[in-house]
Parts: sequence; C-alpha cells; structure tokens
Amino acid sequence: MSDRLSTNLKIRRGRPDDPEQYEVFPFEYEAGQSVLDALRWIRSNRDASLAVRYSCINANACKECVMRIDGRTGYACTTPLRPGEMLIEPLPNKRLIRDLVTDTLPPDERLSEV
Repeated sequence: MSDRLSTNLKIRRGRPDDPEQYEVFPFEYEAGQSVLDALRWIRSNRDASLAVRYSCINANACKECVMRIDGRTGYACTTPLRPGEMLIEPLPNKRLIRDLVTDTLPPDERLSEV
C-alpha cells in the first residue's frame, strides 16, 4: 500500500481584464506525481473550466506546460508535487489568455488579424 501525501495548489485564475484572483485546490498524491498530473486531475474531477496548456504529458518534450511554479518558471510535467502549498501562475511578461494559458508564440508566428 502506498503512502498518500497532500498538497494545496493555489492557482491564479481569470482573464486579462479580471482582477487577480487565486483558487486553492487540495490534492492527494503519491510520490513521483507532477504538477501536471494534479492539474489534469483537477480539470477532470473538480473544475473542468481550469485553462491549462499541455500536449505530450511526459518528459518535457513539447514545452507546452511552461508556467510559474512557486515563483520560478518551469514545466508542470517535470516539476514534482510537494507537501504544503504550491503557487501556480501563468508566465509573467506574456499576454494572458485565461488562467494558466499565455500567448507563447513569437510575434512573427502568430496569425494576423484580417
């Protein structure tokens, strides 16, 4: 039988024009689970409206899940969960789309508006 650990993910929520707000999600996990594992579980079981970007879900290959985790930029798929509270925020200095999703494309790769 494996030991369960617990953490609280304090997640930045909202759109660019919303006042900054955070929501805390308690999460029980096993050693070795990642922040992305928790975010996917929250979307599936607690709040389907949580906006988070990911693609590969393993091994840091796609770079889609980059965000601020406890004040540092990192990949949710490779950042292990830890007990206590973890602060999860969108990338700073990028255009916020919603919740943890920011516009990460270089300007020359964006679709132009007609």
